[in-house]
Amino acid sequence: MNGNPFLASAPTVSAPSFYADRQAAAQAVRMAMPMIEAAMRDPHVGDSGFLYLVIMDPASCPDRDQFEEAILYEHAVGDPEQWDADYAAFARGKARISWRTGLESHLVQTAYPHLLQKNDSTLWGTACLDGYVVASSGVNPWYDEAFAMTVAACLRAIVKGRALSESRGLVL
Repeated sequence: MNGNPFLASAPTVSAPSFYADRQAAAQAVRMAMPMIEAAMRDPHVGDSGFLYLVIMDPASCPDRDQFEEAILYEHAVGDPEQWDADYAAFARGKARISWRTGLESHLVQTAYPHLLQKNDSTLWGTACLDGYVVASSGVNPWYDEAFAMTVAACLRAIVKGRALSESRGLVL
């Protein structure tokens, strides 16, 4: 039980996001993939030929939810059987830091290293956009960050569109 009286009655697992669901996350990845795939053909972006994306449920809470249960969607580019490294584990490690702190992993690594915990990843390449956390692994970290931000922005747009089209009293 949490010692905070305001959270004492809070559920132990967050309800999933109503608009930012698995289908919205998959749609966001599909929207971003043409740009990501085109960029990955440039060796300056990265030469692995592989990429892994992790999208966290924006309604999840690190104080209540287990990390694995808070993962909304994951997507692999390229055949994981051919990977030269565990890009999924790298992306999940980056996502864990950003989900826990609410900060992009590069910012944690460079400006807030006191937030790092013993087994945290030292890799970076995430986006934190209005509560959306997306991690990418497989290319140079500055491009991992760009790809993550692109997916996060696409997801935010999809969610705003859903909310507006359902007119549940929301004003956007």
